[in-house]
Amino acid sequence: MRRGRLRVLLGAAPGVGKTYTMLEEGKRLLGEGRDVVVGFVETHGRTATAAMTAGLELVPRRVELHRGMPLEELDLDALLARRPEVALVDELAHTNAPGSRHEKRWQDVEELLDAGIDVISTVNTQHIESLGDVVLQITGVPQRETIPDRVLRAADQIEVVDLAPQALRDRLSGGLVYPAERIDAALSNYFRLGNLTALRELALLWLADEVDQALKAYRAEHGISHKWEARERVVVALTGGPEGETLLRRGARIASRSSGGELIAVHVTRPDGMRARHPGALDAQRTLVEQLGGTFHQVVGEDVPRALVEFARSVDATQLVIGVSRRSRLAAAFSGPGIGATVIRESGDIDVHIVTHAAAGAALSLPRIGGALSRTRLLIGFAVALVTGPLLSWVLLQFHTETSITSDVLAYQLLVIVVALIGGIWPGLFAAVLSGITLNFLFVAPVHTLTIADPRQFLALVFYVANALLVSYVVDQAARRTREAKRAAAESQLLATMAGSVLRGEDALQAMVTRTREAFGLTGVRLLVDGEPRVADGEPTRDDRVSLVPIGARGTLELHGPDLDASERRLLQVIATQLDAAIEHGALASAAEEASELAETDKVRSALLAAVGHDLRRPLTSASAAISALRSPDLRLPAGERAELLDTAAESLDSLAALVTNLLDVSRVQAGALAVRLAPVETADVVLPALDELGLGPGEVELDLADGVPPLLADAGLLQRVMVNLLANAVRHSPSGERVRIAASGFRGRVQLRVVDRGPGIPAERRDGVFTPFQRLGDTDNETGLGLGLALSKGFVEGMDGTLEVEDTPGGGLTMVVTLPAAEAAGTADASQTRPADEGGPVR
Repeated sequence: MRRGRLRVLLGAAPGVGKTYTMLEEGKRLLGEGRDVVVGFVETHGRTATAAMTAGLELVPRRVELHRGMPLEELDLDALLARRPEVALVDELAHTNAPGSRHEKRWQDVEELLDAGIDVISTVNTQHIESLGDVVLQITGVPQRETIPDRVLRAADQIEVVDLAPQALRDRLSGGLVYPAERIDAALSNYFRLGNLTALRELALLWLADEVDQALKAYRAEHGISHKWEARERVVVALTGGPEGETLLRRGARIASRSSGGELIAVHVTRPDGMRARHPGALDAQRTLVEQLGGTFHQVVGEDVPRALVEFARSVDATQLVIGVSRRSRLAAAFSGPGIGATVIRESGDIDVHIVTHAAAGAALSLPRIGGALSRTRLLIGFAVALVTGPLLSWVLLQFHTETSITSDVLAYQLLVIVVALIGGIWPGLFAAVLSGITLNFLFVAPVHTLTIADPRQFLALVFYVANALLVSYVVDQAARRTREAKRAAAESQLLATMAGSVLRGEDALQAMVTRTREAFGLTGVRLLVDGEPRVADGEPTRDDRVSLVPIGARGTLELHGPDLDASERRLLQVIATQLDAAIEHGALASAAEEASELAETDKVRSALLAAVGHDLRRPLTSASAAISALRSPDLRLPAGERAELLDTAAESLDSLAALVTNLLDVSRVQAGALAVRLAPVETADVVLPALDELGLGPGEVELDLADGVPPLLADAGLLQRVMVNLLANAVRHSPSGERVRIAASGFRGRVQLRVVDRGPGIPAERRDGVFTPFQRLGDTDNETGLGLGLALSKGFVEGMDGTLEVEDTPGGGLTMVVTLPAAEAAGTADASQTRPADEGGPVR
């Protein structure tokens, strides 16, 4: 029996139109003559979606009772009995009611597919199992219903039903997704613009990865080994040398020439555990890769060129960037073709770029000759040769015959090999020459002479020396690898210990200085920053040798103790790089903290100075004009006009008094005496006093202060001023009979206070200037204020590390949203730099 085909419509978030699209596709197939039925559809009360079911056959739902509540589920048996060509089954990740045949709806769909029925289904990005932690990080909402990635990837066709984030928010505001009572909470929580944008990108990236996997599977299935250039993938080979930065920047430029180009850096490590020659440079290059938007990989391979090409093929690379060899011409002549030539020969259809750099073939130099064995082993080797040689000669003389020359030669050869194994090249050569002379003098005719009568005797001496050289070379290399492997392990352990100390919460600088002293056996280590001691460890003595190591541009590491060798100094450079980064991080953190404190002060200061300074003119002008008219001896005013002028003067002087109070607060700001005192505040403790201050009752305001909203971290006096201003504006612009709504909600460590009115709102072209001082809608008079309320409110809210934003009220009107940290998330805070301005009424 043919297995059915699964087609999945993937959406970034609820409301993008997956179910509507599924039903629309069902109608299209029905119009083509296909047998289509609706196995299960969830309209969520959306009129347009429900209307799309008209004309489609619906399989009745199965009802399960769970704790006395009826739950409607897909009737799998009825759908199998109906056996349509195509079944429309909504919400693939749905969890079935207890008592159902399968726990998950995707398992029901699997049974339909096994029965040969094609299925069209829907799923949201947040329900994909592998994306659960990412979605939680973005939205703060855990997902309890998930579908395994393998099930979704096994679908025959996956399509993204896409909708721009702002368009989805517009649909939500228009009541096309959720009922009116859920719109505000949805817009301010899950359906934030940033959340929707991130979820949309997540859906597209997941589908792009699925397409990439499908392409690889197709190529593997059809035996296609050559690359398909669907997009540029540039692999840059790094050795850890100084040329790495040049190669990375060249690779980044190549990748940027095509849309969607990908930069991949790779470093090949030998399996013997040898570290890079310049570990600090490799760490810096890893950081540069991330800054350029690429990824860093490290692979192990004995054959470096082959490992590079195999890695490039594994990631479907289209370009491979390598550097010109740093070997000299003499070294290249003796060692044959280098990595570059081998990579070019093995690369096949991958383009190879060989980039020149400053370190390419820099000098004509011979390799350094040096042993890796310790001086102790060297001396032991000589001692064994000097002691064992004569002893062996005495033993061989006791049993020597005319036919025993072969065994005598093999015995001396064994001695040469043993000495070479113990002491390396120089004791081995010494033993070879000594044994050759002894063999010639004691056992080769004419004996007791050093005459070489037969050329074969000279050849035997050459063989002795060759054996010693070969064996000692192998021993020397093995000892070198062992020592380097142990050294690399110790270095890795040291760096891991330093990193662990920092991660466990220890002070980064102190932990690094302490581990440095312990690792290198120093008596004392001191870190100087800008010439001043920062941290120190140990107790140096007067006789200690002092070494200075520069740490970036600001620091110096002062070492007390024995001199360090070259390999230890290379490791010390890595530690110096980490210390420099830690010093820079600390400086940036301190600067950011200072800037944050200054910014909070400046926000309040700017709002007050901009608003208050200019507004002194208007009340002064009004009061002066009214009083001048009253005092004029030439004017004979009726009693009504005199009363009106007195009222104008009184109103202007009241407004002037409020402005003077603000000016006094400004002087306190400049003197540093105005501070925001942050403390946990219940929303009701701020909202209710604001209502009392304005004299507003239940007929004018609707309260929605949920019990589960956590306390917010704010200055109660400043926040009350903000709420008074916002409420005064909302009441003034609300139509007669319409109540202003105040709602509070908590979300991911933040608390939102929303003041909602049903007034005319603010035109889009004037939205940008709503928080600018002196900006008002319509004409103003002496009573309604001077346009300072929103400007001051925004300054006060931002001074408390919050935000004040404007949103459209669904159905018409304006919503002012105050967002502040929740006290339980931020913890209690000490007094900051500002305090409430004046304790009077609303500033308008």
